Amino acid sequence: MPELPEVETVKRTLNQLIIGKQIERVTVSLPRIIQRPQDTLMFAALLAGHTFQRVERRGKFLRMTLDGLVLVSHLRMEGRYGLYKRDEPLEKHTHVIFHFTDGTELRYKDVRQFGTMHLFEPGEELKEPPLSKLGLEPLDADFTLEKFKQAIARRTTKIKTVLLNQAYIVGIGNIYVDEALFRSGIHPERSPQSLTSEEFERLFRAIIETLNEAVDAGGSSIKSYVNGQGEMGMFQHQLLIYGRKDEPCVRCGAIVEKTVVGGRGTHICPQCQPRPDSFVS
Repeated sequence: MPELPEVETVKRTLNQLIIGKQIERVTVSLPRIIQRPQDTLMFAALLAGHTFQRVERRGKFLRMTLDGLVLVSHLRMEGRYGLYKRDEPLEKHTHVIFHFTDGTELRYKDVRQFGTMHLFEPGEELKEPPLSKLGLEPLDADFTLEKFKQAIARRTTKIKTVLLNQAYIVGIGNIYVDEALFRSGIHPERSPQSLTSEEFERLFRAIIETLNEAVDAGGSSIKSYVNGQGEMGMFQHQLLIYGRKDEPCVRCGAIVEKTVVGGRGTHICPQCQPRPDSFVS
């Protein structure tokens, strides 16, 4: 699933590709992607004639602002956007097409068919699901150590599970949680409640540094992710722990282990991230 760095990269790409383009009509071939309104004909009718003004990100969601409307889009497992000329062949699994007046098309392709789109009047999107349920943005200027601690410090569940919960901190995802915990030397089965002030600060810095480095590299193309121009991310070549099962740790040489924490595959260095003697499940 695309995580914060990948969605941020898609956002930046779409801002280069579609801003100022006016929608002539919209074609929907897989109705379940359209969550609001669920009437796909109404969805298409509401968008016709509107122009894309900017694309923003909230967690793993794209917030696509038009003149008088806001489209909230989640890519889920394998959703992707691409800009095409109208006469280019239609690829398999293309489910939504925004036909522009200039003869180009923004096409949404989704092999797994889990992506979603919600259409709102401006301002409503922040008051209602899915955006209203989201937690702190780790790359915002007002994301501080104090706010980070306030959000999770009292939680007694495993730190990895807490960091993956979008109600507390948004967008980190499995890859970057593993990376941040490794960088900060914290075992994923520790509870936030067990962390010292120094460990909280290390983790806070590691989250920000990891995400910023991933954004600079265009995200990680572990499976099928590409940006809106069909380009792969490159951060997978900089990963320190994720995907390195049975390899020597880049820091200490111990063999990297892979286990399951909170139902997610988890990479750990047993030397750099000592397992706690006890933790609260």
